[in-house]
Amino acid sequence: MSAVLARARSLLSGRRLVIAAPYLFLLVFFLFPFLIVGKISVSEMEAVTFKDLLSLRDGVLQLTLRLSNYQFIATDSLYLKTYLSSLHYAAATTVLCLFIGYPFAYFMARARATAQPALLMLVMLPFWTSFLVRVYAWKGLLTENGFVADLIIGSGLDQLLASLGLIAAPGKLMNTPFSLVLGMTYTYLPFMILPLYANLAKMDLRLLEAAADLGASPWVAFWKITVPLSKAGIIAGAMLVFIPCVGEYVIPELLGGPETLMIGRVIWDEFFSNNDWPMASTVAVVMILLIIVPLAVFGKYQAESQEARK
Repeated sequence: MSAVLARARSLLSGRRLVIAAPYLFLLVFFLFPFLIVGKISVSEMEAVTFKDLLSLRDGVLQLTLRLSNYQFIATDSLYLKTYLSSLHYAAATTVLCLFIGYPFAYFMARARATAQPALLMLVMLPFWTSFLVRVYAWKGLLTENGFVADLIIGSGLDQLLASLGLIAAPGKLMNTPFSLVLGMTYTYLPFMILPLYANLAKMDLRLLEAAADLGASPWVAFWKITVPLSKAGIIAGAMLVFIPCVGEYVIPELLGGPETLMIGRVIWDEFFSNNDWPMASTVAVVMILLIIVPLAVFGKYQAESQEARK
């Protein structure tokens, strides 16, 4: 009896509970919903109900999985183009957020300690306003006679954007790939800055002093020391931006046009316009797998590389 109580105490120890908490969170809020969506994707829909996957007929237990939706997605070019388009816009947004966010996070980390809380508050200030209101604000800024639209047209940047194929014609900024990427970059930029700042603020500045003593220029020290040491922040920020951008629905709906179709809008149409829940669930499952599988492979590679360094 005492051995059982000791075992129970060890399992309920603080360290084990802290480790188990994130696993429990993922189990309840990711794995269970994912399994439900996966079950719907291989089910047969009857009006507003789904057929059971397991059925007992003549004493034989049968498992019925409807895989025609997955087969249709694999053979339909429209879905393939939509997935590639979503990945393309998400990757472009991630690169832009990194390009803009890294200098800002670097400046915050090197600013005076008394100024850093104010700079951090400025980064988080947009979260005090509704996400929908902020996206609608960009709709007003980019439409005709909007402040940003007048600035872009007046400077001639619309000619460059049109030549790059980011807008349909000079002066037409709304419902284009440009407006879509601009809206997503603005919305998800804080998610890039915050992990980068947290990583750069903890960096040992004595390494930069040692590099300078060895004759390295500030630019060389930045690329050889600062960037490699901030790799964890870059990866964390990239994941925080890229993953939600792939399935984004609100920003493409408000700022994107018919040519900027993304997978989030396809899922919405299948669920609420076509009322085809199995097909919508299939699209969602494939989207999640497109994100999770590369992340798992990358995580395994990172773990193996860290073990090799030890």
